[in-house]
Amino acid sequence: MSVSFRTARREDVPAILAMLDDDPVAAARESVEGTDVMAAFEAIDADPRNELIVAEEDGQVVGTFQLTFIPGLSRRGAERAQIEAVRVATPHRNRGVGRRMMEWAVERARERGCRLVQLTTDKVRHDAHRFYASLGFTATHEGFKLRL
Repeated sequence: MSVSFRTARREDVPAILAMLDDDPVAAARESVEGTDVMAAFEAIDADPRNELIVAEEDGQVVGTFQLTFIPGLSRRGAERAQIEAVRVATPHRNRGVGRRMMEWAVERARERGCRLVQLTTDKVRHDAHRFYASLGFTATHEGFKLRL
């Protein structure tokens, strides 16, 4: 398996959305009407603290995730990396793509000088919890959300 990583391009958005939509947990969430995904892509692409990454195999987008770099005083000024929207296309799951993606994300955070990598995952994603634990992540916090 030869997986490579790069910054997502505008033409990757349909493949990214397909991976995001092919998820029963996400499908159960209420839809957000009136949003503009292309405007969101443009905002992410223009922001130096955000990186939307795709994993490619043989020229095909097979995975995606977003990295957000967050400065903060709470860790004495150290920057942290937040990993979000991790998805691997269904036919490519259980082949090591997700592990390679996370290893790449952690290395990218190190390159930027981050002192911490964090992520959240839905409480019902038990397989994901085991996967992240196998990579050395520990469940240290309880997360809360408020829908607006």
